[in-house]
Amino acid sequence: MNFDGLMVSVSGVRGRVGDALTPEVMATFAAAFGAWATARHPGRPIVVGRDSRVSGPMFTRVVHAALESVGCTVLDIGMVPTPTVQLEVEHHHAAGGLAITASHNPIEWNALKFIGPSGLFLSAAEGAEMRALLETGIPRAPWDRLGAVVRESQAIQRHIDAVLALPFLDVAAIRARAFPVALDCCHGAGSEIMPALLDALGCTVSAIGMTADGRFPRPPEPVAENLGDLSALVRSSGAVVGFATDPDVDRLALVDEHGRAIGEDYTLAMAVRAVLPSRPGRVVTNLSTSKVVQDAAHDHGAEFRFAPVGEVNVALAMREAGATIGGEGNGGVILPELHLGRDAPVAIALVLHLLATTGKPVSAFVTEHPRYVIVKDKLDRPDVPLDTVYAALRARFPDAVADMQDGLRLDWPDRWVHLRPSGTEPIVRVIAEAPSDEAARQLVADAREPLSLLAGVS
Repeated sequence: MNFDGLMVSVSGVRGRVGDALTPEVMATFAAAFGAWATARHPGRPIVVGRDSRVSGPMFTRVVHAALESVGCTVLDIGMVPTPTVQLEVEHHHAAGGLAITASHNPIEWNALKFIGPSGLFLSAAEGAEMRALLETGIPRAPWDRLGAVVRESQAIQRHIDAVLALPFLDVAAIRARAFPVALDCCHGAGSEIMPALLDALGCTVSAIGMTADGRFPRPPEPVAENLGDLSALVRSSGAVVGFATDPDVDRLALVDEHGRAIGEDYTLAMAVRAVLPSRPGRVVTNLSTSKVVQDAAHDHGAEFRFAPVGEVNVALAMREAGATIGGEGNGGVILPELHLGRDAPVAIALVLHLLATTGKPVSAFVTEHPRYVIVKDKLDRPDVPLDTVYAALRARFPDAVADMQDGLRLDWPDRWVHLRPSGTEPIVRVIAEAPSDEAARQLVADAREPLSLLAGVS
């Protein structure tokens, strides 16, 4: 089978629907995953959930049939957030889970994400082992050992209950404030869980983007430039905060009480400030996360560690470190006390807990602490190894702390630059952060110089 045009990564496979991503492709990968997972854990089910994308119902039927064809019992939990799928894998002691979602990708995309029995996305080694079945052949079940589909309707309520049951979460204090909030679910899978959770926390909700039909009214990634309608809603409704999710509800972005989108990194920074007073411990983020998160950890005396980019890499590093909280600067909060996955519902609860217990507005968590500007760039990857670039930059900046877990990150007390080859495109990503736009752009230019030279001779 031809997989040209697909983006195959550690955690899944994605592509444009009807182009690279077809029912045949989805069926092949789903069957391979089901055979691999149930061979490791015989008798356990596979959990399947989807986001709201238009192609979701079609691909769900395909995935069901593919899993049945290799003898799996399928627990279908319907349209739910990706973190709900992860939680259900743990709850049911399943062999694994499949989330049919392209997360923040454009509307014409869909994907299949592979979740292991621990509720984490597959590691690189697990993904390679599973994909080997595509070459060696997928063992199919005979007619009398085919699988079956069982419907499960309580997954979202269990997720909400698990968030509300967090022992340090001051639900009473949140309810007492009766916060007016604004919500934008972008016609995604958050349209059921988010208003239900906010209602349970005593909030009055003004909402947009609540029709879960996958016809996104804005670009689905919840970055500041895509949140104009939510900002306007905050101002018109008098909300104390605006919440925006991506279609599969693992990322959360914030708009402050003045209607200003403050950037996704502040979601994790505020979550860290919410958790550490009750749960002192380590904080882990990926290497491309803003220093506002590191500052939050240091303000509470917490040890801070970096992990390579990618949710599973952060989750594995958190598990190894016994971290209290962590995540990614794209609005992805990971609270191990709930589960080791990015989770926008728990992020909402933590932000409201912080507002309720400190009495401060969202804007204060921006203005009262050091502020930075992030600049992102990319250029074609040269055909020669990047080690030469890394060596040149380390020699040029001997005063910087170097981290080479994932490309090269050079760190100073108030700024940093990170170069890493993309795992899905033939490019090198360059991200820099500094106290000013000019300083951040200078770091990007400094990093581009040896890259450009190499690209010119490769």
